[in-house]
Amino acid sequence: MEKILVIDDEKPTLNMFRLLLGAQGYDVLTAENGNEGIEVFERERPPLVLTDIKMPGMDGIEVLRRIKLIEPRTEVIVITGHGDMDLAIKALNLDATDFINKPIQRSILEQALQRARERILLLDSHEKQVVVESYGEAAAILFRGNVTSSSEPQILEGFREAFSMNREKIVLRFDPSVSFNGAGISILTQQLLEAEKRGCRVTLTGLPENFKKVFRLVGITHLAKVQDGEFDA
Repeated sequence: MEKILVIDDEKPTLNMFRLLLGAQGYDVLTAENGNEGIEVFERERPPLVLTDIKMPGMDGIEVLRRIKLIEPRTEVIVITGHGDMDLAIKALNLDATDFINKPIQRSILEQALQRARERILLLDSHEKQVVVESYGEAAAILFRGNVTSSSEPQILEGFREAFSMNREKIVLRFDPSVSFNGAGISILTQQLLEAEKRGCRVTLTGLPENFKKVFRLVGITHLAKVQDGEFDA
């Protein structure tokens, strides 16, 4: 049974997570504040953590920072209030691997957890995060897993290979497991600017809904068109 730690200062929310995640087969660990959450994490070392951002005392940002110092491979999903995109981006910059908004929707939570499990499997398999292939009349670059500064060599090589195909269109396909931190977003932005200089039209497809919001906020959608399905791309 896979362990998951939930950190939230509201007892009704913790009870909701116990029931919901327990029904999905998780061994649910809970903590009512940041300090307690760190203690539980150090003792149990769960691979998955859900933490609220806004808590009295040690907030979710500090919880995230400390967990990543203890075990960088941990999948940390932060819970933000509706519209708190600045906090979500701050969390991504500290290597949170996903975020979900309150009020929690069961389907969104399940998708975030599925992406986290897929990232864990991908990391253990040592498969490439960036794969280039021909996609009809376009060059396609597939992204998967957690895209961070360590992904830079693969991203640069992927775009070099795509540019070498001399196609006017490049399709960036995002696997359901994909997640970007601040460094990953910055590297991607640089390559999209290079594509623009080369006169390439870039389309993004398969991007998770929460990262669509992030990409709009940081301006990536001014450099590339977002499509929901591969057929549209």
